Amino acid sequence: MNKVLIIAGPTAVGKTEISIELAQKINGEIICMDSRQIYKQLNIGTARPSEEEEISVPHHLFGVIDIQDHFTAFDYKFLAERKISEVLSRNRIPILVGGTGLYIDALKKGFLNVKSDYGLRTYLRKLETNNPGILRKILVNLDPERALKIHPNDIKRIIRALEIFIITGNKMGDVIKVNQENKKTYDYIIFIIDRNREELHQRINSRVEKMLEIGLIDETKEILNFGYSPNLNALNTIGYKEVIQYLHRQIDYESMVHKIKVNTRNYARRQIIYFRKIKDKKWINISETDYENLYNIIRNRFL
Repeated sequence: MNKVLIIAGPTAVGKTEISIELAQKINGEIICMDSRQIYKQLNIGTARPSEEEEISVPHHLFGVIDIQDHFTAFDYKFLAERKISEVLSRNRIPILVGGTGLYIDALKKGFLNVKSDYGLRTYLRKLETNNPGILRKILVNLDPERALKIHPNDIKRIIRALEIFIITGNKMGDVIKVNQENKKTYDYIIFIIDRNREELHQRINSRVEKMLEIGLIDETKEILNFGYSPNLNALNTIGYKEVIQYLHRQIDYESMVHKIKVNTRNYARRQIIYFRKIKDKKWINISETDYENLYNIIRNRFL
């Protein structure tokens, strides 16, 4: 089975720098594994690799989706696996880089081969808003086994279970079983890059200040001036959503900066919690080793 390298970790940990140097050492090509860097218009606020960095080694799936398009983990799995196959066909090593743990699960475990229906989801959300608790009752009647596995307040998962039943006519458990039996997989070798908390928080604060310095506010203005709704899911991204609040005069500049830093630190904590649940990964604290040792660890485990 073909090996695929995954470099994951919390925001601002240094994944871009590490992955580029690693790709140069092992004849690799980098594939985006970040649910925000994949959007075309989100550049500064997502710390997307610069043009110089993308030229240094081949980069794929960065900035390929419009922010108004509905994009799911299933969509990502399809694009990523196609790109992995292309990289392997060139006898090069695919290196997936990013901080979206859900994408790792989509690739590693296999995901439901049922594309989301945005219109259906919108209808179900409105139904729940007008009749609180109604979706849970419907799911209990249609798929009682799945209903027992979902918390009554987890509307997002309830909607997904109903969506799958309505689209396929099958219960979610049956669809998962078929998907697992037929999935195409690679041998994913996963490395989680981490740092000591104080150091990571300092890097986050510095990154936020740099983003604002190089034009995050102007980038957000440009997106809004182009006509995109501030309510788009893609703009519900740390950095952009706080800048939008500032531009709408809901908060002042100092509050905006503080909120971006705090929200980013909290996001990094949630990422770390998610990564800890992923099986068969190698955790590396870059604060306690040097880069050369890090690359040796990765090469020895992967090659």
